[in-house]
Amino acid sequence: MAKELQMANAIRALAMDAVQQANSGHPGAPMGMADIAVALWGSYLKHNPRDPHWPDRDRFVLSNGHGSMLIYALLHLTGYDLPIGELKNFRQLHSKTAGHPEVGVTPGVETTTGPLGQGLTNAVGMALAEKLLATEFNRKGHHVVDHHTYVFMGDGCLMEGISHEACALAGAWKLNKLIAVYDDNGISIDGQVTPWFIDDTPARFKAYGWHVIGPVDGHDVAAVNRAIADARISADKPTLIVAKTHIGKGSPNRANTAKAHGEALGIEEVKLTREAMGWTHEPFVVPQEVYADWDAKAKGAAAQAEWNQRFAAYTKAHPELAAEFTRRMKGELPKNFAQVAVDAAVAAHAKAETVASRKASQIALEAFTAALPEMLGGSADLTGSNLTNTKSTAPLRFDLAGDVKLGEDGNGSEDAPRRIGRHINYGVREFGMAAVMNGVALHGGYIPYGGTFLTFSDYSRNAIRMAALMKKRVIHVFTHDSIGLGEDGPTHQSIEHAASLRLIPNLDVWRPCDTAETAVAWAVALQNANRPTALLLSRQNLPYAPKAGLEDISKGAYVLAEPGEVGLNKKPQAVIIATGSEVQLALKAQEQLAAQQIAVRVVSMPSNTAFDRQSAAYKTSVLPAGIPRIAVEMGVSDGWWKYGCAAVVGIDTYGESAPANVLFKLFGFTPENVADTVRAVLSRMH
Repeated sequence: MAKELQMANAIRALAMDAVQQANSGHPGAPMGMADIAVALWGSYLKHNPRDPHWPDRDRFVLSNGHGSMLIYALLHLTGYDLPIGELKNFRQLHSKTAGHPEVGVTPGVETTTGPLGQGLTNAVGMALAEKLLATEFNRKGHHVVDHHTYVFMGDGCLMEGISHEACALAGAWKLNKLIAVYDDNGISIDGQVTPWFIDDTPARFKAYGWHVIGPVDGHDVAAVNRAIADARISADKPTLIVAKTHIGKGSPNRANTAKAHGEALGIEEVKLTREAMGWTHEPFVVPQEVYADWDAKAKGAAAQAEWNQRFAAYTKAHPELAAEFTRRMKGELPKNFAQVAVDAAVAAHAKAETVASRKASQIALEAFTAALPEMLGGSADLTGSNLTNTKSTAPLRFDLAGDVKLGEDGNGSEDAPRRIGRHINYGVREFGMAAVMNGVALHGGYIPYGGTFLTFSDYSRNAIRMAALMKKRVIHVFTHDSIGLGEDGPTHQSIEHAASLRLIPNLDVWRPCDTAETAVAWAVALQNANRPTALLLSRQNLPYAPKAGLEDISKGAYVLAEPGEVGLNKKPQAVIIATGSEVQLALKAQEQLAAQQIAVRVVSMPSNTAFDRQSAAYKTSVLPAGIPRIAVEMGVSDGWWKYGCAAVVGIDTYGESAPANVLFKLFGFTPENVADTVRAVLSRMH
């Protein structure tokens, strides 16, 4: 049996054995793509199994993540810390071989995949990050950023709409080091795809500005090798390799059928497949000579050692540049960041400006983007509304050759990163933007943020969830956060979105009420290295909320105003909890109630999620036991009852199209209604 066939059959055997033992999984894609994997991982992929995180490794993404046994087999065979026992525990509790690949769980997995199309889009983000870092940091004779991003994908990835968004962007950005291999086997869960998937895929990608190779025989390792070699010399275009394959290759009765996609082959079929492949070994047994053929440890160590030598020379020639690169790839903020954050909040507090919180966000961004060159912003065709651009973030542009255009001030110092545009025009592609940002964060070197209207967070939601699952620092700027946007009407007025986002575990959600809270929200988001953040910001102007200090804002909720602030020196009889634009309603209601000798504490809660992480003692200090609580927010009321509220001034229906002040009165978002609600609660208690 030829060496390459043995290597491919080892993948097939491990895939069918693991799926059969679990009686759950997807053997078809790993068996069908095994030869493609031999070509890429055997000849081209630059990686080191002993150090899965070295900066200049190639990135590999299995976008069709249901075929997870393909990457698990590859990681095991090439020498990663993934012993055969983990493959035997495929899909079992606490194993490193989950049903779909998970970054941070399995060494060598670069991103969590499963929701089809998102892995491909993450790969676009990774390739973008590589290209930008290379422009910023490489110098003549010192190319320390020089790697490829490879992605395997199937029909499902291409049917998902996000693939159109991402691949069009990849073409526009001329990501020549992005190479995608399309497993064109013509089968999905429902069977032959021809009745519902008739796209001319090569023509589609050519229209995006991609270099297209194929179709090639995906079971001919030499042909795939030639295709990858061709792709690697592309100077200004990403490459799609169309590889014709047979799903479940090797199985006599399941190959080329939908049953090969997501079912164990069955004991008898596994036996027949072994015979058909000439694979005589017991389940989970791979001959030592095959392990030797796959072993990438020595090759990987040599590649990394060579890079280490180059980086040492780079450090000697450009010490400050090397230190900056190292800091950014580690995801560490500059040493002066804490002071920058304090200064931004203090400046906002001192100015006490009346502005929309979206404008407050831009004011904060001016400070943070100037201090953090790794901040990479953008907007889904709403820059003038989201206000995600700053003086420090010129638009990102590429020249005809595919190179990143440098800033007007030229290259700058040879020992400082070159100035590039750091604000991305994503076009009307909210989902694509969110998943690209995930890829940028996964790659390292940048902190991505991007804007759209809050109501369009629905388009982005699954990518936001994936960032939370992967524990990645990605910041979403969601403006036009309520019925306060007015005349655009219910299609654009966010009602359920704040509550919905708060349900995503590990996602911080902030809805600040003024410039100081917004500056603190940004600072906390940037410091949160292991979770994404959603900032919910107003279109309408918000008056500054006077406050005694700034130190407790980062805790998510704090006492903004005691009864004494309005001349009533007695203990509070009620607590009004408010967020965002509704804080001003709470403060005005407090004044009205004070005139009737009703003492009220006002709590600003810009982030429920941050507040929920605080100690029980702090929570009680803000929301004392035994005092009735009334929440006020222009959104659905359901999420507020967990705070023991006696009433909620919310909106549990869709909005209307009218000026904002008319809508506020219509839906009860007035100081008078808030005060009436407090009085009603107190009257019930007495």
